[in-house]
Amino acid sequence: MTTPVRVGPYSVRLAPRAFLVSLALLVTAVVLALVAVCTGEFTVPVGDIVAALFGEGSPVAELIVSELRAPRVVTGLAVGAAFGLSGAIFQSLTRNPLGSPDFIGFTAGASTGGVVAVVMGGTAAQIAAGSMLGCVISAALVYALAFRGGVQGYRLVLVGIGVNALLLSADSYLLTKANINDAANAGAWLTGSLGGRGWEHAIPVALALVVLVPVCCYVSRPLRMMEMGDDAARAVGIRVEPVRAAAIVAGVLLCGAATAAAGPVIFVAMAAPQLARRMTRSPGVTLTASALTGAVLLTAADLAAQRLLAPTQLPVGVLTAAIGGTYLALLLRKERR
Repeated sequence: MTTPVRVGPYSVRLAPRAFLVSLALLVTAVVLALVAVCTGEFTVPVGDIVAALFGEGSPVAELIVSELRAPRVVTGLAVGAAFGLSGAIFQSLTRNPLGSPDFIGFTAGASTGGVVAVVMGGTAAQIAAGSMLGCVISAALVYALAFRGGVQGYRLVLVGIGVNALLLSADSYLLTKANINDAANAGAWLTGSLGGRGWEHAIPVALALVVLVPVCCYVSRPLRMMEMGDDAARAVGIRVEPVRAAAIVAGVLLCGAATAAAGPVIFVAMAAPQLARRMTRSPGVTLTASALTGAVLLTAADLAAQRLLAPTQLPVGVLTAAIGGTYLALLLRKERR
């Protein structure tokens, strides 16, 4: 249900429930970020956070806030938003809740690229570049194999699942051939973690969002029409293939940037759009709510991994896998009914 809103000479249509849900998710993300920055072995009052970020706090507060906690929180928010947006784009294109980067080979491609860089002794920048390159190559391969006079959603999912399996096998082969230290480092990276993340990880993902969010906004309306079928979209004047190509490029780059920053944190891209859809009661996938849901999910999971499971701190990928696996089982059970 949408309501027309006039702003000067312009008129936009606003979905009140989607707006309120997005606002609630934004507030939740801010609260979680403040809790993550304030709490821990050393408590930092909320009032001291801004001073520490601008170099006007105590040396201890500046170290904890500016160098340790704030970069990790910003990375988590940006990575979660990128995964949520990427998942929303591909689920909209495929019209399938399983049409997320986790299942159609894009995250696996980024994982393989990162593993190759790790076992070759690459630096953090080289690992990130390998991850991005692997994501792009796997996406191009899936798109080429699925293209038959156009790309149909079910064909993209089936081809992507096959490519995903091949890439996972390649990861296993690389781990068995690497020396024990490189294999341990690659295995830890494959889990997906926000531990030790600094501004050098947060800034690239944030920049990717700044560049690609306008592209997502541009294709959002055509994608909604394309969910009713390519013929229906063409009937109202939408150029289906250019829109689909732009959406795929944006989704792939978002997935690659997020994986490069935090590793292959699985199930966020799958669960966030579906949870957002149910909260907004939207007939299709909503990009804004999906991005905010992804940010909230990843930040909450990382906070739980740090605080609730202390003194043992698990990588955030372990929690998202447990939560996402449970959600996938419930989703499949519902679809069976």
